[in-house]
Amino acid sequence: MPKMKTKSSAKKRFKVTGTGKVVAAQAGKRHGMIKRTTKFIRTARGTTTLSAPDAKIVKSYMPYDR
Repeated sequence: MPKMKTKSSAKKRFKVTGTGKVVAAQAGKRHGMIKRTTKFIRTARGTTTLSAPDAKIVKSYMPYDR
């Protein structure tokens, strides 16, 4: 059986925690910050964990990540 390939885009953007959750950067912060509220910018700092359905999709892109 040949090895399964990992999506290069996924390994650059996502990380799996020790408990199996998927961590990703916050969305919506690339441009247009002038129209965002201060509260949005403050709460969208750093990273966040993905929801279960999204995490399932991302994990399929990284078959060997634990």
